[in-house]
Amino acid sequence: MSELGTLEDLPLDYRQALSAQNLVPLWPSLRAVLPLGQPGPRTRATMWSYKSLRPLLMQAGELTPIEKAERRVLVLANPGHGLEKMQASSSMYLGMQLLLPGEWAPPHRHTPNAVRMIVEGTGAYTTVNGEKCPMQRGDLILTPTGLWHEHGHDGDEAVVWLDVLDLPLVYYMEASYAVEGEKQDVIPRRGDREYLRGGVVPSPVFTRDTSAYPMLRYPWVDVRAALEALAADRPGSDAVQVAYVNPEDGSSCQNILGFSALMLRPGETLALPARSPAMVFHVIEGGALVSADDTAFTLAEADTCCVPGFARVTLKNRSTTEPAFIFIADESPLHRKLGLYEVRA
Repeated sequence: MSELGTLEDLPLDYRQALSAQNLVPLWPSLRAVLPLGQPGPRTRATMWSYKSLRPLLMQAGELTPIEKAERRVLVLANPGHGLEKMQASSSMYLGMQLLLPGEWAPPHRHTPNAVRMIVEGTGAYTTVNGEKCPMQRGDLILTPTGLWHEHGHDGDEAVVWLDVLDLPLVYYMEASYAVEGEKQDVIPRRGDREYLRGGVVPSPVFTRDTSAYPMLRYPWVDVRAALEALAADRPGSDAVQVAYVNPEDGSSCQNILGFSALMLRPGETLALPARSPAMVFHVIEGGALVSADDTAFTLAEADTCCVPGFARVTLKNRSTTEPAFIFIADESPLHRKLGLYEVRA
């Protein structure tokens, strides 16, 4: 393969003539935008320790009242993209959000899709299009694009959750904005209990729910039970993993990012295939060793890490007596829609 020409190979007056007409020669930058073999990701394997960030989050609660913050969040930024970009990967934003007793984060709706993975505390809730969703550790709550949502706290202890949004992508597309609204009237919850059994969905008088998001809250108590039942049914080498999906049609629960929960049996080591999407791992219970190519992290409960696409990832349960439970977010739905999804042996 011949070496491509550089900008310095071109006469200065020629470069200036190009610039004057808003023109750029492709060949000096061709390998930067089309590297050979696989992408050259800016996303770095990065870890955020909850034990380390929690005091800073609690301090934010002392320094900034909710009225001055609207959403009191510390962003988990990936240094490969630059901290000012507030990106965990090219398409994923992560943030740790704090809500204190008696606080209320006012309603708004926005174009990016968001989910909330509850990290600690009880007594808080998220109201989505009038449906009041209680927030318990390990629950996953959807606040999809365009849906009104607000957060409130009727309890007596701090509540923290992990926000995962497709904000970087929507912002890059110049489609990111929010609209403020009035406090929502709470409607009777359809509830997550309607979709407790796989393969069975409500069908009153032979009708089916056609809403884009029939299920807004995925309770951890049910997801954990599903993983334990799956592990009992598959005592062999199969990975114990479930996906968060639209229970009516089986599609991913949101349009751009995908979410799943994984159980590592005591002492289990699991090698994941190298895939095109970047991935986020968040420990709900237990602890895990995560290696991505030449980088390794030791994750405790509530710790989070991000790894770039095409990384060779290995997960290992740190305990030989107790299972570990991990929440995973990735860009799979987006890659599949664009025809870019790839798995390498």
